[in-house]
Amino acid sequence: MAVKMRLQRHGSKKRPFYFIVVADARAPRDGKFIQKVGTYNPLTVPATIQLDRQKALEWLNKGAQPTDTVRRILSFKGVLYLKHLLRGVNLGLFDQAAAMTKFQTWHEEHEANITRRSSEHRSTQRAKKVYVPVVKKVETKHEEATEGAAEATTEA
Repeated sequence: MAVKMRLQRHGSKKRPFYFIVVADARAPRDGKFIQKVGTYNPLTVPATIQLDRQKALEWLNKGAQPTDTVRRILSFKGVLYLKHLLRGVNLGLFDQAAAMTKFQTWHEEHEANITRRSSEHRSTQRAKKVYVPVVKKVETKHEEATEGAAEATTEA
């Protein structure tokens, strides 16, 4: 049986909300599923993702194939990186403690990057509201200067 990790749409018209589920590949999009792994809300800025990392990792190790969007979500949350590190542990490249410290440092840097980006986004939204009138004032001064120059050339 081919198993996929995919999105199951919920929510009303033009207001999507998704469950991240593990389902048989032959089942319909919003039909029967094996297990719910998390949720994804694309309407918030940034998008809200709640994911059970252990369940997702367990299904990936069992051979579940994520769809493209779910693969991006798993990558964003670090599940694919954790799977990569645990494969290195199985191959004997490093031990479990080293893998978890690598993952923790990556996770802390990633969270800091997300908070920085969201604060930058908020500040640019505020700046756009203040910046628009300033541009219009500069344009009007420029237009007045060019009109004055045009009048001077016509008089000469």
